[in-house]
Amino acid sequence: MEESTQIHRFHEIPTAENFTSQIESKNVPAVFIGCVMDWKAFYKWNVSNGGLDYLQELVGPSVVGAMLSSSAPVFYGDIRSHERVPLSFSKFIGYCKQQGGDVHDSASQLSKHKSVGHITEDGDHVKGEEYTQQIYLAQVSIMNAENEEKAQLECLKEDIETPAFLEGKILAAINLWMNNARSRSSTHYDPHHNLLCVISGCKQVVLWPPSACPYLYPLPLYGEASNHSAIPLENIDFSLYPRAKSIDEHSQKVILHAGDAVFIPEGWFHQVDSEDLTIAVNFWWQSDIMSSMSEHMDAYYLRRILKRNGQDQMLGKPSHNVDKNEISASGQSNNGNKQEFPLHELEPHALKSLHELVSLVHHCVDQKQSVSNISDYQSISGAGDENEGKKIITNNIFNLEDDPIANIVWSLEPCAFQSVFLTMAHNFPRTLEAFIIHALSPVGAEVLTRKFEQMDQIIPEDDRSQFYEKFYSVFDNQFSAMDNLLNGKESFACQAFNNVLVQFLGTNLDRPKQ
Repeated sequence: MEESTQIHRFHEIPTAENFTSQIESKNVPAVFIGCVMDWKAFYKWNVSNGGLDYLQELVGPSVVGAMLSSSAPVFYGDIRSHERVPLSFSKFIGYCKQQGGDVHDSASQLSKHKSVGHITEDGDHVKGEEYTQQIYLAQVSIMNAENEEKAQLECLKEDIETPAFLEGKILAAINLWMNNARSRSSTHYDPHHNLLCVISGCKQVVLWPPSACPYLYPLPLYGEASNHSAIPLENIDFSLYPRAKSIDEHSQKVILHAGDAVFIPEGWFHQVDSEDLTIAVNFWWQSDIMSSMSEHMDAYYLRRILKRNGQDQMLGKPSHNVDKNEISASGQSNNGNKQEFPLHELEPHALKSLHELVSLVHHCVDQKQSVSNISDYQSISGAGDENEGKKIITNNIFNLEDDPIANIVWSLEPCAFQSVFLTMAHNFPRTLEAFIIHALSPVGAEVLTRKFEQMDQIIPEDDRSQFYEKFYSVFDNQFSAMDNLLNGKESFACQAFNNVLVQFLGTNLDRPKQ
């Protein structure tokens, strides 16, 4: 876990100014020990001290929306995995009191909703006592800024206080969360900042930063539960979700006891386990970032983010970077002034790379049967033996580890890259031509052009001009070579974009055919 996303615990409640500047602005969760111990609710709702009787009398027969799920004790937020049923709050408190006893009569409210009991996906009827363990009061509104009529439990507001460090925040909602049996909520994120306060009982919260999104397989963005993970909480099939093997590496766990609270920033995935009878309240408010994002800028931000997240991930490992001072000291950047490029003047590593490149290009072209003979291939003694049997058909290679040719190019320092390709252009022009026209994969095109950019940053303008003149002189049709490079780069970028859609948005893109 990166230090920048490490969760901190506070035993002293921060001021509103400190919370905003030092905690909220970092978008990292924080735990506040004993944060709500001074609430009336902390004493009056205490389950071991008559709290259920108090709540039952205070709220009475008010009807609330309860979550009913046959997958209990696991409650999945996906709308297809549960149903919302009307339930008297007083009845639910009765379930809490009678848990473990004869509760057939207490289930009558739900029996009315389902004429002959609840039917599972397998067609089995669920008995009345099983209902009580399949019910969860999730996100029952105490306050709703957008629609006051949705506030079903507004009477509870008198017993809770907005924490002082949220002073100045424009609250979107305050909700009650209450379970009468051990329960687990599915992994999801919220589009608001969230302060979850435990009033009675105990919760374990597992948290992942938004950057862990690819490992959590979010449901498609166009779906009704796009903020939920597709991974089941139990019996994960890693053949379906191979990246999920890494979810524990990116997670952090916090335990909240009665009186504690946790700040969960918007976009952070979280999964909550609650003990047998737990009561909690949460506050939602919009972040400053979202409040200040003007709608007319959305398209720009979207394009920047999608572009940034894709291509570097596909290349995987970093390439060499050499600054101008290192090049000047080494004296290896003067290749552009040469007219001859003998093999024996190459550094050992560069010569080895050239040998491998010529061998691999010849082997690739031979596989494709696009070119019957490369006359200069035999000029390098022993070329071909080391790479015999490698299959490197390059048309649809997008990952660096799958393309040995691109791997070699990616490993070259800028000055070595310059030397190798000038030597190839001078001594093996047909091999270089075959590489660009017949053996260049999409990832190879991306790697080659990035190497051009790195080299351009460290060599003089005259050397750059001479390099590209020599490089493109080997092609009968220079425009065809440039088209191949551009088509490869665009194909790579399209796949990178698709990877972002799959990993972060849960959707797919049909790549345009070349």
